[in-house]
Amino acid sequence: MSGTGAPEDPWQLTTAPGSSSYTMHRDEAADPPALVCQVGTTTLRYHLSAVDDLHAWLREQGDWVDLGAADEKKDAKGGTVEAWGRSADNPVGGWYGLRKGYRGRFGMYLPPLLEELGLAELTHDARNNKVRAT
Repeated sequence: MSGTGAPEDPWQLTTAPGSSSYTMHRDEAADPPALVCQVGTTTLRYHLSAVDDLHAWLREQGDWVDLGAADEKKDAKGGTVEAWGRSADNPVGGWYGLRKGYRGRFGMYLPPLLEELGLAELTHDARNNKVRAT
């Protein structure tokens, strides 16, 4: 594993297709506690609870789930990680993304973190990747 998830030692991650690198770290002092995702010069923030919540949801699904990554302004395909990360039925009752205008891409950036933490496995194809809980 690379990085501890602390701000001074973030996780070094790559998207499922391997096309982009980014970092993530925990910000437990934020209100609410957050995962900070740095993609180039862009900073995205997600509820810190997303790690445990997504893992639990994937376990409930019991099989492979499409990532379905999409920008905030685009609709997410139903039944995907992205759709669940926006759903009123998830534990936070809506968007896991905390920064309006940058709330999307949950299905792009969270599953590789779960894989890094040993909580999930991902396919690593050029497109249409899937994830399942381990």
